[in-house]
Amino acid sequence: MSGFLIQFERISKHFPGVQALAEVSFGVAPATVHALVGENGAGKSTLGKVLTGIYQPDGGRVLLDGRVLAIRSPREALARGIGMVHQELSFCDNLSVAENLCLAHLPRRWGLLSRRAMRAEASRMLAVTGVQLDVDRRIGELSTALQQMVQIAQAVAVGARVIVFDEPTSSLTVREAQRLFELIRRLQQRGVTMLYISHRLGEVFELCDAVTVLRDGRHVVTRPVGEIDEDALVQQMIGRPVEEYFPRHLSAGPGAELLRVRDLSSPGRLAGVSFSVRAGEIVGFAGLVGSGRSELARAIFGLDPAARGVVEVAGRRLRPGSVPAAMRAGVGMVPEDRKRQGLVLMHGGRFNFSLPILERLRRLGLIDRPRERRRTREYFQRLDVRAPSIDAPVASLSGGNQQKIVLAKWLAADSKVLIVDEPTRGVDVGAKAAIHRLIDDLAGSGLAVVLISSELPEVLNLSTRVLVMRGGRIVGEVPREQATQDGLLRLMAGVGQAAG
Repeated sequence: MSGFLIQFERISKHFPGVQALAEVSFGVAPATVHALVGENGAGKSTLGKVLTGIYQPDGGRVLLDGRVLAIRSPREALARGIGMVHQELSFCDNLSVAENLCLAHLPRRWGLLSRRAMRAEASRMLAVTGVQLDVDRRIGELSTALQQMVQIAQAVAVGARVIVFDEPTSSLTVREAQRLFELIRRLQQRGVTMLYISHRLGEVFELCDAVTVLRDGRHVVTRPVGEIDEDALVQQMIGRPVEEYFPRHLSAGPGAELLRVRDLSSPGRLAGVSFSVRAGEIVGFAGLVGSGRSELARAIFGLDPAARGVVEVAGRRLRPGSVPAAMRAGVGMVPEDRKRQGLVLMHGGRFNFSLPILERLRRLGLIDRPRERRRTREYFQRLDVRAPSIDAPVASLSGGNQQKIVLAKWLAADSKVLIVDEPTRGVDVGAKAAIHRLIDDLAGSGLAVVLISSELPEVLNLSTRVLVMRGGRIVGEVPREQATQDGLLRLMAGVGQAAG
């Protein structure tokens, strides 16, 4: 494999119960953007972590410039010019942006921390990505998208010659993603080599020079991007073609009104939002980051104590700011960030699945464990959750399987109204199709579904109708047959007229 900057030679990595990588071999040319694709659990992130010293391979070796690369930690990797933008955000939420960016190299003056120098350094790092942000803000107050941009700034600003991007656009708007693509092109012009891990195949064909497919921890193929099309790439990834899915809930038509929201407001978040959803409907919400979509979901579910207005489920008015009241009325919510808001990562699938239905599982004051296990297995089988066991820690599962567990627990709770916020963020094409089919089936069975997604094709494909939000308000309603990506983008950006 001559002519490569990076060479993976027979890389293997085993975790308890899982062979994550099995003798993976391929090369990455210098100053290229090399895509790494595959289903969740294919080994993509594991390989990136082997390159950056987070994991040590059980077998094989990595070569850089023809020399064996022996890296024992991310700090050593950075010293060798190798950085990584992680899919999972790992910040200290209680510290400021500046403190997080400079944590590994806090500037000192006379032996004490120089806050002025720290702020200046953090501002310089952010300027590399074009992000304008108050570096004194606590990072836990930022949206997921802004935290992602801070993480990108952290990796890029150190001047690495090799950067691994692991799902870098999973939390970004279209505009922020384009800004990132421009940055990646500038880095490539400067001679930086990038390994780009993504489920969004459009990005692969827009950005990358070559693509490597992994499946079940094994190398399938490495090809120049110009020599493969999207259909062939998907088939290589999952071992079968994926057919275009058309929602079946549309054929039944909507039923009785299940969710009514009237004049829902929250200071700085929402301003007089009103809409309704009927049984058998999927109402999609489109909008830029900060438009109020996720804030609306939280307010309906009772997570915003400052929210005021009326939320009714099947004619029953909910007490504002009360999650238990929403759950008792039959409202379920799949949150935007499943790892921090939807799951207890260190616990198993059974524990997570049964959390919303513990009262139903009680018998003589105690949890009926055999029944709990039966119900967990039933729903795992129904949703095709792939795990070594129902008690395997959910942190060890792929993103697609984690998302299926979040969905399963609300199905078991017999929800009437299901709010799904970014349901396929960070999942592969196979899992995405399965989740789309499940959401459609839920609507077809009579649930009222509120779908929030930054992926406009997802909103357009699944929704009965689309509501567009901007500045905490609904600014347009578009029927399915009139909805187009260009039209929604115009409404989202404030350059179009509201319809309906």
